[in-house]
Amino acid sequence: MSKLTDLPKRILIGRALRSDRLGETLLPKRIALPVFASDALSSVAYAPGEVLLVLSVAGVSAYHFSPWIALAVVVVMFTVVASYRQNVHAYPSGGGDYEVATTNLGPKAGLTVASALLVDYVLTVAVSITSGIENLGSAIPFVVEHKVLCAVAVILLLTLMNLRGVKESGSLFAIPTYVFVVGVFIMIAWGAFRALVLGDTMRAPTAGFHIKAEQEGLAGFALVFLLLRAFSSGCAALTGVEAVSNGVPAFRKPKSKNAATTLTMMGALAITMLVGIIALALVTDVRMAENPAHNLLKGGVPVGPDYVQDPVITQVAEAVFGNGSFLFIVLAAATALVLFLAANTAYNGFPVLGSILAQDRYLPRQLHTRGDRLAFSNGIVLLAGAAAMLVVVYGADSTRLIQLYIVGVFVSFTLSQIGMVRHWNRHLATEKDAEKRRHMIRSRAINAFGAFLTGLVLVVVMVTKFTHGAWVALLGMCIFFATMTAIRKHYDRVAEEIAADETPSDETIRPSRVHSIVLVSKLHRPTLRALAYVKLIRSDRLEALSISVDPAETKALKDDWERRGIDIPLKILDSPYREVTRPVIDYVKGLRRESPRDVVSVYIPEYVVGHWYEHLLHNQSALRLKGRLLFTPGVMVTSVPYQLESSEAAKKRARKRAEWNAPGSVRRGPVERRPKEPSGRS
Repeated sequence: MSKLTDLPKRILIGRALRSDRLGETLLPKRIALPVFASDALSSVAYAPGEVLLVLSVAGVSAYHFSPWIALAVVVVMFTVVASYRQNVHAYPSGGGDYEVATTNLGPKAGLTVASALLVDYVLTVAVSITSGIENLGSAIPFVVEHKVLCAVAVILLLTLMNLRGVKESGSLFAIPTYVFVVGVFIMIAWGAFRALVLGDTMRAPTAGFHIKAEQEGLAGFALVFLLLRAFSSGCAALTGVEAVSNGVPAFRKPKSKNAATTLTMMGALAITMLVGIIALALVTDVRMAENPAHNLLKGGVPVGPDYVQDPVITQVAEAVFGNGSFLFIVLAAATALVLFLAANTAYNGFPVLGSILAQDRYLPRQLHTRGDRLAFSNGIVLLAGAAAMLVVVYGADSTRLIQLYIVGVFVSFTLSQIGMVRHWNRHLATEKDAEKRRHMIRSRAINAFGAFLTGLVLVVVMVTKFTHGAWVALLGMCIFFATMTAIRKHYDRVAEEIAADETPSDETIRPSRVHSIVLVSKLHRPTLRALAYVKLIRSDRLEALSISVDPAETKALKDDWERRGIDIPLKILDSPYREVTRPVIDYVKGLRRESPRDVVSVYIPEYVVGHWYEHLLHNQSALRLKGRLLFTPGVMVTSVPYQLESSEAAKKRARKRAEWNAPGSVRRGPVERRPKEPSGRS
């Protein structure tokens, strides 16, 4: 049966990879660029349009501010890229902004950054997919009519590709990303040649339209506020920059150098494309309106609700290449595809960050587990579920979703750069070498300017976008922060409760005689209690069994075992595919084949918890293992419970409500006494 259920999995995501093949999944720069930079590169497809949409509130006359807004965005982009080059050299472990903030500003700052990044990754998937659907919908009406369904289907497809592994998905996604970049550069070069050398007049499809200004004659504070709002929308071009610093472990050696080079390439490409598209949009007289049905006029008449407003990049491509031309079709298709693939940045960043947070006990430890293809499968599935929910709730409307965007990323930018300033201050206090001090002082200056600028942008974004949806992103950050704090408190409380004592206790005193297989993951109180219990039982053989998934943890277990002088032999089974269940099953079946008349008894230490949500955090491997062992002939399975404090608290609460009954009473049901019926005699 397991082979039948395993076959579809192998067809969809491929055969399982051994742990020692992790190095084969590392990325060269040519693949790392589209994997980690596709979000930042693809954002130039919608960031110029967002700038023009905001400016259209004041009419076409406000469009002349767009080059200055683009220049401001370029300055921020250049500063952020330069700052993150310092990050990847100083913190190459993959923790990125989270590690920088935690190390230099404390756990709460780190958790704030982590919450912001998790929200931003989910929004990256939702915004990128919905933007791609809208671009594709201008050519295929079916997509527009069923955009929610199509968006969810694309999310499922991307999820499946990423479950196959980072390198495999990266190789597949590299081609459309490079086609998009080359197509945009050809468009910019050809458009500039036609305008400056040939003197051609290029006209966008909306060049003859007029915009009905919602607020005419804006001046003073109102105009400044509008420009700041347009600037904050244009800063959407910066989303995804932090993904490279979070993904340094996925690069080939030298990791930091390759990551820094990729960052520079990404920044240069994104800046050039953003400036080029906005310049061509002004040259070709592109017209955009926030409410095109009423504010976009053709011949003095509103275009109406049936009008589909094409993105800026599509209109510019039509003006430069000509409608229906080969290059126009290629660029339009590549733009829609790269917007879909931009979500891949989040698919690489979210699982890695989730794994680090799980390792730090802020998220369920299942997120730290690598799947069959050495990807963090649980994190990938969690990201897909959250993004799909957002797409459904917001009706796959990118205009509504993008208002939630970039708040989280600038929170992480700002705290990360402040953390880097403290990092350099700490090292400068002890460094004596003059050359190294000069390098540190220069790096500190870059990070200090980055902190100031990104902090300023964060304030602008908060002020201009709060009522337009930014509050939802802040609420999501607060929910993540509270949830992760609660999970960490739970894990800390459990770790303290089950920590093994150096002095003899109830769990270590040897009662009497016994035999069997005791499953061991770590040497803590539940394990010691199970070992002590098994010694009570008369048996012919007694051994402890552990599955080696992490060599460092296995070595620590062996050392602790020998240090304590435990008189039970410890057998270690290697698991190159990181499985726990199958090696135990195979080992038990081997014992049965050697001695078919013997009974194998397996003892599993388990936690007893008092809240339903705690079950999600513990005993998952034990449940799967018991489920398999129960169907193995000649094998007895025994759970050795260890009651945590929460289980005792739950029992006390139940007793107060008079709901605590003896084991089995619920199954039997209460006995109801029925009154005697009258006999009918008087």
